[in-house]
Amino acid sequence: MKIRALFLPSLAISSILVIPTVCAQSHEDRLTEYGYPDLQGTYTYRTITPLNRPAELADKEVLSAAEAREWEAYENRRQNRDLIIDSVGGAGYPPGVISYNEFWYERGKETIADRRTSLIYDPPNGRTPPLNSIGQERSKIRSENRRLSIGPEARTLADRCLMSGGAGPPLVPGAYNNNIQIVQTEDHIMILNEMIHRARVIRIDDAHQTRHLKWDGDSIARFEGETLVINTRHFYHHDNGRGASDHMILEERIRRIDGDTLEYDFTIEDSMSWDTSWSARFPLRRTDYPIYEYACHEGNHGMVGILAGWRRYESMGMNGDGSERED
Repeated sequence: MKIRALFLPSLAISSILVIPTVCAQSHEDRLTEYGYPDLQGTYTYRTITPLNRPAELADKEVLSAAEAREWEAYENRRQNRDLIIDSVGGAGYPPGVISYNEFWYERGKETIADRRTSLIYDPPNGRTPPLNSIGQERSKIRSENRRLSIGPEARTLADRCLMSGGAGPPLVPGAYNNNIQIVQTEDHIMILNEMIHRARVIRIDDAHQTRHLKWDGDSIARFEGETLVINTRHFYHHDNGRGASDHMILEERIRRIDGDTLEYDFTIEDSMSWDTSWSARFPLRRTDYPIYEYACHEGNHGMVGILAGWRRYESMGMNGDGSERED
């Protein structure tokens, strides 16, 4: 009993001495050698929660735990490529590569932790704002170019393996390859995305140094406390699936939630496409899997097939999509 009585106060004193040390060490582990918050690692951002709130959930911002389980089961079955029969209208649904079976997909199977019904949280309806008149006109031109498919330049950047709507910027969960690696140096941050295998090298800077338009735009970064803030502009959006223009300004905010999770939040402003800005948020979860090379490149056999098929239909007096020509 005496030994026990002596041991307990000693343990308490030891705990008082040890706890601040552990906390300090833990805090130091979250900083890079240059003193910035350490966000490095490999992360996955796959989730079955869609970017835009589904029409059937229009009036529901958050699901209950039971509703989330029910909706996950429904969506996982609906999107299962092995259960879709192309001959009855499933060839282009759900979005993805038609010839891939379910084995090749890596979409998420669960909703995000807070069970929101969309990744978009602003506007409150959880949906991308409608294109304004300028954006609609540009969209018509892009659609016509794709319909005619005169050459590879008329196809989408995804077809040409130059860009992907999921790889960003901004990141948006897609059908597969929803993985990134973040590396930090003293004056740069690199985000390597598995989709299309693109590396964004971002300067820690307070001013853009170029107006030259780039596929990924020109990105600069700064830290606001524990949050990494990335500002990107000067995009070359010859083609963009969401309708953005080269006037788009993107702000991405990344902060650590816990030891294995980062929060990714982005806002898009583009007066040449939308009359209001819109924002989305979702987690980046640490993974032990490596980033693999995505061997998609311009000039692949798929592109040859697309253009050859279009020309074949035209030689038969039909539109490139196989429909009857009106002229």
